[in-house]
Formats: sequence, structure tokens, C-alpha cells
Amino acid sequence: MPSPDMPSPVMPQLIPATGPQRVLAASNFVYTVGSGLYLTAGVLYFTQAVHLSPGQVGLGLAIAGFLSLAVGIAVGHLADRFGARGVYAGTLVVQALATAGFVLADSFWPFVLAVATATGAKAAGLAARSPLIRHYGGDRPQEFRGYLRAVSNVGISLGALLAGWAVQVGTESAYQLLVLGNALSFAASAAVLAALPPVAPLPAVGGPRWAALRDRPYLLITALDGVMAIQFKVLTVAIPLWLVSATTAPPWLISGTMLANTVIVIALQVRVSRGIDSARAGARAYRRAGVAFLASCALLSLSAGTPSWVAATLLIVAVVVHTIGELWHSAAGFEVSFALAPPRATGQYLGVFGLGAGLAEAVGPTLLIALCITWGRPGWYVVGALFALAGLVTPLAVRWAERQQAVAEPQLAAVGAKVSA
Repeated sequence: MPSPDMPSPVMPQLIPATGPQRVLAASNFVYTVGSGLYLTAGVLYFTQAVHLSPGQVGLGLAIAGFLSLAVGIAVGHLADRFGARGVYAGTLVVQALATAGFVLADSFWPFVLAVATATGAKAAGLAARSPLIRHYGGDRPQEFRGYLRAVSNVGISLGALLAGWAVQVGTESAYQLLVLGNALSFAASAAVLAALPPVAPLPAVGGPRWAALRDRPYLLITALDGVMAIQFKVLTVAIPLWLVSATTAPPWLISGTMLANTVIVIALQVRVSRGIDSARAGARAYRRAGVAFLASCALLSLSAGTPSWVAATLLIVAVVVHTIGELWHSAAGFEVSFALAPPRATGQYLGVFGLGAGLAEAVGPTLLIALCITWGRPGWYVVGALFALAGLVTPLAVRWAERQQAVAEPQLAAVGAKVSA
């Protein structure tokens, strides 16, 4: 019989077992409700209320994405050295203020300044939160990270429902209320963290100061994960455009595909993460994810030029297959990024790992539109092959990283013993 403190083998535990985990989950939930508001209607706010062109919005978001890439590494290092709770709360406050500043952005460059600050604070927050997850995540912080992802999907879904009101009303005041609600959620998320016990700063022990940037296997895994992370834009960018431009499926199916993805992630992410419990298991999950993405891309390509019911069926099946790959990819990223990061440099290493997702965020939409939408059917096979190739190479990179880790750990332990003596 499982321990009362352990999740049920049939159904993931709805409330974390420990107080600090509950605080982190509550903070994450409040944060992602605001994220759901922005993800659903943020672009519409800038085009409908601020009256920027779609091209200006796209360019501004790309500039913000590239500028934010290095922020996570530096702030993750600060979280390791000066205490993760305070640094993480600080990033949330900055993100709240920058998001509130959206209502003052009345032209392109003020928009770029506000969105770049908010995007940079978001990247910094993800890195600064990592030491908290490792410290309070129990024996399996990777599994707790999977739980937080399921919570994120619940919060984003609720935020998306609330954003529907602003989109339906369509007035400038409604959009401004949406933006301010988003900023308020970030500030509330920071306030919730006051109930979290602080984590003592960890002094550096031996090695170069920016060790993560010198760890070549970890950098390679980061790059490969970045390639795989483009898959997140398939659902939000490529499938909606493909559905309306190349298939006869009804437009409302766009919402159906998003709902199917969200429900599967909420239901299964914790369970899938629980089964991936080592770097080698994570590497195998990357490989399975690549194959799933290839199969999904093939199904999506076949949906063009078919009767409406066939196209709809192929699209739904493709999204289900894609989401299974997404579960494997996310769980693999949680496991590998933590398992190969030294405990005393978690923030710095996870900041580096975030570079891959940041690059995917910046280049993914343009790449998918060029290949899948402009080129059409052949482009889907190219994208799928890219995912599959990244999945096949990742196990080799993980083995390389494990060999390097096996050499480095005794050296660090010896230096740590001298420091303690």
C-alpha cells in the first residue's frame, strides 16, 4: 500500500505533500492565471488597443526574446549565491511593473522597452525558481517540476477563459483591464512567496565562476532541447494557420486542439515525469518524443486536401500524438537539466538550459511559418525530421555529459572537503 504522503499510482496527487511545495504551487497557479490572460489576448491588445501593426508586434517580440537570452544565466547565478526566494520574488515584481507599463506604451519603442523588460524578467524568474524547486522538491524535484507544469496548464486555461471577456467586449478599456489583471497576478504571485521559508545561499566550491558556460556537453544538450522546444509553437502557431489555410476542417477546431492538448497535459504530465527518473531515462524519452513529433507532422501534412471530417480526424489524432511527444519532451527536459546540473550551481545551469527554449521562442514561429505554411506539405516532413534527429542525438550528448560529470564530481568533492576543513 502506498504511503499517505506519496501520490496514488492511479491518479496524481492534487495537493503537494509539504507546505513549501504548496506555497510554490500556489504561487505558480496565480502566476499562470495571468499568463493565460496574456497568451490569449496579449497580441490583440497591442494591435487593437495600442494600434501597432502585426509586423511591429512580431518584431518587438523577437527583439525582446533575443535580449532576454542572457538574463536567465546571470540571475540564476545570483539566486545560487544570494538566496533564491528573494531573487525570484524580485523578478516577479519587475515583471508585474513592466506588464503594467504596457498601458503606457503608445508607440513601437515604448512597447519594445516594456515587453523586453517583462520577457527578461520572465526568463530570469524561471532560472531563479530552479534552486527552490531543487531544495523543496523532495527526493524527486524533477517530478515536482512536472506537477508544476500540470498546475500551469490549469492556471493558463482559467486565464484564457477570463481573457475571452476582454476579447468579446473588444474595447480599449477592456484590454487595459486585462493587462492590469495580468500585472496584478504577477505581484500576487510574489506576495505568496512570503510564506515560503528562505533557502540559504550556497557558496561556490572550486571550478570557474561561470561553469555552465564552459560545460560543453550541457551546452550541446541545451541546443538540442532548443530544437525540440520549437514543438511548443506547432500548436499555437503552425496548426491554427495550417487549419484555416490548407484544410477544410472547421475553424472552431483550433480551440478543440488546444483543449485536447491542455486536458492531456493536466491529466498525465505528473505520471509521465514519475516514470523518467534518471538522465539515461530522460535521454530515451527525448528519442521517443522526436519519433512522436515526426509522426504528428506526417499526420498534419496528410490533412490537407481531404474532406472536412477526414481533415478534422487527422488533426485531432495528430494533436494527441504530438501531446504524447510533448509529455515525454517536457519530462525529459526536467530530468536531464536537473540531473546534470551541480546542486551548488542549479540556478546558473538552469539559466543556461533556458537558452534553448528562449531561442525556440524567438525563431520558432518564423521557421514554422516558412516551412509548414509557406512551403506546405514537404515542410512538415522537414520539421518532423528535425525533431526526430534532435531526439536521436540527445542520448549521445547525455552519455558524454555523464562521463564528464563522473570525472568532475570527485574533484569538486575534494575541493569542498578542503574548504570545510
